[in-house]
Amino acid sequence: MKRLCLFFFAILLFQISFAQNRTITIKLIHTTDVHGSYFPYDFSKRMNAKGSLTRVSSYIKSQRKIYHQNVLLFDNGDILQGQPSSYYYNYIDTSSVHLCAAMMNEIKYDVGNLGNHDVETGTKVFNRWAKQCHFPIICANAISNATGKPYFEPYHIFNCSGVKVAVLGMITSAIPCWLSKDVYSGLHFDDMESTARYWINIIREKEHPDIVVGLFHSGIEAETLEGKYRENASQEVAERIPGFDIIMAGHDHLTYCKWVRNIVGQNVLIINPGKNAVNVSDVSIKIIKNKNNRTLSKQINGQIVSMDNIEPDKQLMDKFATQYNTLNNFVSHKLGFLDEDISIHPAFYGPSAFIDAIHSIQLNLTGADISFSAPFSMNIKINRGDLLVADLFNLYKYENKLYVIKMTGLEIKKYLEESYDKWINEMHQPSDHLFQLKDYNGHISFKNEPFNFDSAAGIYYTVNVTKPKGKRINIEKMANGDPFFPNKTYQVALNSYRGNGGGGLLVDGAGIPAKELEDRIIYRSDNEMRYYIMKYIEQNGTGVFHSLNQWKLIPEEWTEAAAQRDSALLFDENSKERH
Repeated sequence: MKRLCLFFFAILLFQISFAQNRTITIKLIHTTDVHGSYFPYDFSKRMNAKGSLTRVSSYIKSQRKIYHQNVLLFDNGDILQGQPSSYYYNYIDTSSVHLCAAMMNEIKYDVGNLGNHDVETGTKVFNRWAKQCHFPIICANAISNATGKPYFEPYHIFNCSGVKVAVLGMITSAIPCWLSKDVYSGLHFDDMESTARYWINIIREKEHPDIVVGLFHSGIEAETLEGKYRENASQEVAERIPGFDIIMAGHDHLTYCKWVRNIVGQNVLIINPGKNAVNVSDVSIKIIKNKNNRTLSKQINGQIVSMDNIEPDKQLMDKFATQYNTLNNFVSHKLGFLDEDISIHPAFYGPSAFIDAIHSIQLNLTGADISFSAPFSMNIKINRGDLLVADLFNLYKYENKLYVIKMTGLEIKKYLEESYDKWINEMHQPSDHLFQLKDYNGHISFKNEPFNFDSAAGIYYTVNVTKPKGKRINIEKMANGDPFFPNKTYQVALNSYRGNGGGGLLVDGAGIPAKELEDRIIYRSDNEMRYYIMKYIEQNGTGVFHSLNQWKLIPEEWTEAAAQRDSALLFDENSKERH
């Protein structure tokens, strides 16, 4: 009887104890790589678009109705570049509150991170935006040269109904591979793994959080760039450094939600909703605490939530209707008239009016001897008729500046050998593919990114597709008829991404050491390239859109038929841009 009484007493104590436990549910919502998609409208294509902050706003409101103050909304960077909506408030209207900051404040973001394309806008732009945000911007490995400390707050602590959530922000350290030091003057970017190792100990020992989140503008397929920058290191950090519960990734524009195991056997959730706010990450955390606020258990579940069926927030649209109309007027401004349709497709198998217009402008603006440029996408077309500002955001997608660098004739040849090797196949018979192709789940696309497919102007040359890399390019003469000399030093116009080593054409191709690139630059433009294209067309008309016919693929009896076959695979009328 005594044992039975003790048994029931123990059960009673357990029930009392259990009754004093609390279960708290927290929602973490995450956007990344929004790239200027603030409204449900693509101002460059002048059509309705998926995603946008207006749909995120509707979704976050629905979650706050359920979970109230236990909903946290994070952005993971690359929000200041990609659409005319960001461009306009970055560079044209610089006196108003930045549209991005104003909308994020209205949606009530809780924290933001810095992305490489935010850095690309320049310190003046991203500092203005950060100061106007009513929430902290965090980034532990963007370091001030003056102080040696993080330029922004390294991490932030949230308290949700007694649950402590620590969020550590980091950015890819590979920014010097793409951007000139003058763009991020006063800053440098430390390695992600070493930074995480340092701060995780401080967070654990000082803050004693229940949940630790890594908000990393970095993807998961790690590689080393220029021999020292570890790119896309998010999964490596998750696996190698114990202490993180969740890694919210970005930068690679991929969509994933998966678990990895770290070196001490703990599971870590890695999640990325992809780009343009088409999806959001939705992480649900259920924590049980006792009466002493000690965590007894925690359960984490993640999902990617599509914004397809979410209506844009009407209140938000109404509040920013003036800005919407301003942007629409901006992109509708007429620059000139096109006599015929212009497509990017010919640029992949020969000279094209599209790319040669960029070459012509680069050469005319700088007086350089030679120009390098590439298509920025697989599928761009401007129809006959009025040429609008919006069209230039399709023609030239990125806010690159214009550089002139010194290169020898031999380096120029090696550069072009590397470039054409990224998209032209070595043909052994007429039936072979002309292009290097890859099947992406049933969709045929280029094996590599088109924005690294540089052609040249200012020289006449041929590309022999039957030859291996290193023996394909034959530079016949300069465009003005002068001889081309391998040992002569030439002035070459190209964009800042390429001039800083982006794509590897200068380093891997031309063989110029990365540390020497800065010394090769003899000119940097004050404004970005799109600005000069707009001004040039306004002053000179659209006659710049014509083919220079300065290079060709040979033997033509092979390449012309192969180009038709491969183009049919790549550029079907019903195809969408897939790579």
